[in-house]
Amino acid sequence: IIELDEQYLVQNYKKFDVAFTYGSGEFLYNTNGDQFYDFISGIAVTNLGHAHPDLVDTIQEQAKKLWHVSNLYEIPNQEELANRLVDETFADTVFFTNSGAESMECAIKMARKYWFEKGESNRSTIITFDNAFHGRTIATISAVGSEKLTKGFGPLLPGFVQIPIEKDDYSQLESEIQGSDVAAIIVEPIQGEGGIIPLSDEFLKVIRNLCDQTGVLLIFDEIQCGVGRTGKLFAHEWAGVYPDIMTIAKGIGNGFPLGACLATEEAASGMTAGTHGSTYGGNPLACAVGLKVLDIISQPDFLADVNKKAGFFRQKLESLIAEHSEIFELVRGQGFMLGIKCKVPNMDVVANAYEHNLLLVPGGDNVIRLLPALNICEVELTEAFHRLELTALSLEAAL
Repeated sequence: IIELDEQYLVQNYKKFDVAFTYGSGEFLYNTNGDQFYDFISGIAVTNLGHAHPDLVDTIQEQAKKLWHVSNLYEIPNQEELANRLVDETFADTVFFTNSGAESMECAIKMARKYWFEKGESNRSTIITFDNAFHGRTIATISAVGSEKLTKGFGPLLPGFVQIPIEKDDYSQLESEIQGSDVAAIIVEPIQGEGGIIPLSDEFLKVIRNLCDQTGVLLIFDEIQCGVGRTGKLFAHEWAGVYPDIMTIAKGIGNGFPLGACLATEEAASGMTAGTHGSTYGGNPLACAVGLKVLDIISQPDFLADVNKKAGFFRQKLESLIAEHSEIFELVRGQGFMLGIKCKVPNMDVVANAYEHNLLLVPGGDNVIRLLPALNICEVELTEAFHRLELTALSLEAAL
């Protein structure tokens, strides 16, 4: 398998030497049949675990009927899923995509087209924050501007300004957003790739107020933190702050390619016929899956259970940090979007956890991300925690 990978695939991923052939719930099984606890979930994608029986049934049933038709025609599953998303959120309208990056492209175009149609084509600048991640297209890496993402891919697209997140100091944000050329501001309520960094409720409220004062459109990127991951259907609900545009993907399809750009009617007013499109976006099969995912995750009892289990696990992680302070520094995040900041290199923790059949994913700021399936039970959380303890003990022994 490794030889075929090296011979035929572009070598842009640094992979573990393992291939998984089967998944069930929060477990993955490799070619030898070894069981691994999956605390990556495809990077916050398989929010309902692997091979969820209701999703398997949904895919099989829809696959027998219809996979794809062009968006030249009405697609009942698409319209029903859009209706559900509007009912569950701030939005009035939805555009379907296949991925988070595509959802961000739509949001960027939507914001700029909004001002163009208002006769203010000069308002094209979009503000983002340091440490953010919004995808890997030319537009989204230009939006973030970090050398790690942009090196070698220039020239970048103009029209983006990056500013730091300063606790209790909003002077640079206030200064930048007053600019007459600013169209929108993009923010992750919890920065994911950046290291599970939650933005405070106060900060989100300040951004919303400044957008209201200036007319600047507020875009929330909930690609990683949305769809139940934090214990609310969407992370911004914790702050009671609502955007004009929101991008989602990952968890809404549980691994089936599906994303969406949600917006108010006003924010989407520039997106008239022919201004944007997608060949596969909102196809019948993807939307059938999205509907079933939403049916399950949007239930109040489901989200209440996520919060209960996440609180249980968070307490255990706090004790882990206290007992292994040479390895770990702190835990942060919300719900089952958690990060542990490490004192040793985070990839050492990831590699050692792998030896204990626990799959973790690194993040910025020397963090390991913990992103289990939302329907994991406490018994399995306890076992995964035990493997984290073994990881810490192994690393301590090596110091």
